[in-house]
Amino acid sequence: MRHPLVMGNWKLNGSTLMVNELILALRKELSGVTGCGVAIAPPAIYLDQAKHALAGSRIDLGAQNVDVNLSGAFTGEASADMLKDVGAKYIIIGHSERRTYHSESDEFIAKKFSVLKDAGLIPVLCIGESEAENEAGETKSVCARQLDAVLNTLGAAAFENAVIAYEPIWAIGTGKSATPAQAQAVHKFIREHIAKQDAEVAKQVIIQYGGSVNAANAAELFTQPDIDGALVGGASLKADAFAVIVKAAAEAKKA
Repeated sequence: MRHPLVMGNWKLNGSTLMVNELILALRKELSGVTGCGVAIAPPAIYLDQAKHALAGSRIDLGAQNVDVNLSGAFTGEASADMLKDVGAKYIIIGHSERRTYHSESDEFIAKKFSVLKDAGLIPVLCIGESEAENEAGETKSVCARQLDAVLNTLGAAAFENAVIAYEPIWAIGTGKSATPAQAQAVHKFIREHIAKQDAEVAKQVIIQYGGSVNAANAAELFTQPDIDGALVGGASLKADAFAVIVKAAAEAKKA
């Protein structure tokens, strides 16, 4: 049976002081919460510090990106083996900010997916449409194309022990959010699209929602049958707000 996963994407935010204070606060807020996986993805420079601050807690460590190469003359990059070595478990790939600002293609992201699977790490594959694509009714075709980059090269089995994060680009950091019904419809489509190749894999894959998830809208989103937690941006930088989201996911699972 699927379990929800709530993961905080800290993006380009943090300091040595902030990492210690935020993780300490999260440990207190979430100490008694069960039934929901929790992870945070700080900037790469703070991964080792975060690992030590998380020691003994049930919060997993994640990272925001990975290179397709394992070693060599690739200045500024971090490999899958390096991320595993510092204790990262969940690795975000395909985020719209990487697709937009670094021109990462579906095919390039599929290579990252493959490298992570080979390393025994868990890819968190971000997919989603722009506002223009949404208004043109292209949401499903865009998501299918982004999924097919993995499905057509690695097969449906690659989604075993993997995570998909549906993040409508028009809802990231804008304060806008898909309604629970809108989000559920896309999550259902994603699951059905994978099920065309393998129904069992589709049934177990975790599909998070990401796009201005906050303390106010989390509970209603998590009541939807195909929404398995969230990939949280801004709200993950505040322990109390992030904890409300985690607790809402845990309560929805119990219900």
